Amino acid sequence: MSQQNIAADTSKNTALAVLLGVSAAHLLNDAMQSVVPAVFPLFQQNMQLSYAEIGWVAFTLNITASILQPAIGYVTDRRPIPLLLPLGMLFTLLGMAGLALSPSFFYLLLSAALIGVGSSVLHPESSRVAHLAMHQRKGLAQSVFQVGGNTGQAFAPLMAAFIIIPQGQLGFLWFTLLAGIGIGLQLWISRWYAVQTRPAKVSQHSSNVRDDSRFSKPFIVYVLGILILMLFSKFVYLASMTGYYSFYYMDKFHLPLKNAQICIFTLQLAGMVGTFLGGPLADRFGRQKMIWFSILGTSPFSLLLPYAGPVGSVILCMMIGAVLMSGFSVIIVYAQEMLPGHVGTVAGLFFGLSFGMGGLGSVIMGSLMDMHGVELMIRVCAFLPLLGLFALLLPKDSVIMGATSGENRAHTL
Repeated sequence: MSQQNIAADTSKNTALAVLLGVSAAHLLNDAMQSVVPAVFPLFQQNMQLSYAEIGWVAFTLNITASILQPAIGYVTDRRPIPLLLPLGMLFTLLGMAGLALSPSFFYLLLSAALIGVGSSVLHPESSRVAHLAMHQRKGLAQSVFQVGGNTGQAFAPLMAAFIIIPQGQLGFLWFTLLAGIGIGLQLWISRWYAVQTRPAKVSQHSSNVRDDSRFSKPFIVYVLGILILMLFSKFVYLASMTGYYSFYYMDKFHLPLKNAQICIFTLQLAGMVGTFLGGPLADRFGRQKMIWFSILGTSPFSLLLPYAGPVGSVILCMMIGAVLMSGFSVIIVYAQEMLPGHVGTVAGLFFGLSFGMGGLGSVIMGSLMDMHGVELMIRVCAFLPLLGLFALLLPKDSVIMGATSGENRAHTL
């Protein structure tokens, strides 16, 4: 009996280490991905790019991930491919090296596409690993995984300010070291993942690879439509902040880029805290309530931001980050519980849509800025969180969880 307890404890400790490992890999990936929009002003100055061309760089970075993530999630739901984890980080490494050496707009787009491909592999597969590592505590697993990404996003503006801006584009070469560390980490995780996805292991958790439909298709489409609208509100607004708010801040307050990056850092750092708290708060108050609060609750701060001073902007960015980012992991778990057996597909779809919407929004916002200026675009985007009103139409947790309990009883019988 004691040996069984020791084995169980060892298994739990290994699973926890793997969960922290995928969170760390998420941190490295999102830090490298987020540092690109953080230095858009640098690219604009070095290559004499228009705002629309800057928008196309953001679009390329995000659309490659948007298109590939659902496809990768769908394929690996049926046949997991552990080696995709280090392979994805290799693409990111190539993209970082490309950004450092890009002589023109075309090579900038190509490098951004490589980083997007790397991200498209990491998110659905790592989300599945987190799900496997903490099978009984899916909300916690998704929050820990997502906190890693938010931490990387939070530190990206500081990395841009203190590594890339002083050295110029060649500063991106330092990020190839982070990608190298990520490759080693993902190789270790892929070995554990390979063991967990062997046929004998998979048969023990067949509910993860089989979809027992509990809801009608129109109901699923209705719920997913609302969740996708929430993603649109969240990620288009975030794209306006991470990609273009620096221009607005520098133009309005006549301060250098380093000062502008403090606002973005504050937003992302607060978002890390909000993501970590989002899961436990959803467990206590309900996922549906947490989803609408995270979007709609951002609107008072976003609407005030264009009228704040330099210090007030930092405070409002902190509030926006904490509230807005608290609901993303909750949205994913909410959708995964509606569609059991499609863990990777759901993760790939939602991560992919988040990047795609952010990328498409960047192109549109860049064109708006060229035509009407930065200030108008920031003021218009401030209204996006009001779309959180539609989250009030989501089914309550009792509807989703009641169906889950019914399914579990049916499997038991």
